[in-house]
Amino acid sequence: MGDLHFDCTMCGQCCHGLRLPLSLAEARLWLDKGGTVQLMCEAHPWPEEPADGDALGHYRRARTFAAQSGGLPVRIMVTLVAAFAGPCPFLLPDMRCGNYAERPRVCRIYPAEMNPFAVLKPAGKACPPEAWNDANPLLARNGEAVAPETVAIVAAARATSIEDGRAKERLCADLGIAVAALGNEGYVAHSPNPAALRAALAGLENARPFRSVAWTVASNRSATIAMLEAAGAQSLLAADGDAGASDYIGFFPAG
Repeated sequence: MGDLHFDCTMCGQCCHGLRLPLSLAEARLWLDKGGTVQLMCEAHPWPEEPADGDALGHYRRARTFAAQSGGLPVRIMVTLVAAFAGPCPFLLPDMRCGNYAERPRVCRIYPAEMNPFAVLKPAGKACPPEAWNDANPLLARNGEAVAPETVAIVAAARATSIEDGRAKERLCADLGIAVAALGNEGYVAHSPNPAALRAALAGLENARPFRSVAWTVASNRSATIAMLEAAGAQSLLAADGDAGASDYIGFFPAG
């Protein structure tokens, strides 16, 4: 892959129309500042534990929690995101960040990747060509970030995503969220009332028992629904933009 050089051009393109992944702590802060937070849910069938050499499987396991969908064991991935259409609510007219000191980690490391299995590719970023000029500071070597501060932030973010995993099960239970898209086919985006979400996040600080819930797996494809039902799952055929009280975001055309 070689070396990638990068410097921000202040174009503001990376600050428009996004769902920014947040930790639980970052979600509380974003809500306190008046921002919108969604829960993006996906379900991965989990008939058995990953093999010793399955690095992706172990990484996914560490960031999810176990659940049941009918008779099908699954693991649920929940990603809290700062959601906005158009410009970020903190983007200033001159394209500077009005939340710079408290911006989420994903903004601090951009355009580096949080996911250790994602390959950093300029073509997949919103930045203009001049941002990638070889005269700019070195960003990554062979796909891995090299700046010490960026490396440290990425490592902390990955560790936090694992620490937050179990708490997200209780968060969903407290909010009555129990619908997820089939993993790798899409997401179900839940948009709870901000006050209710803020209270549920605050409640995570008080350890108490909670009841696990049965999850429904949604898809916009009839063939997927048939496969899920054959596996004993509790399923839901969702139109794009609809999964009950939430939005279904599919990666594939409905059918």
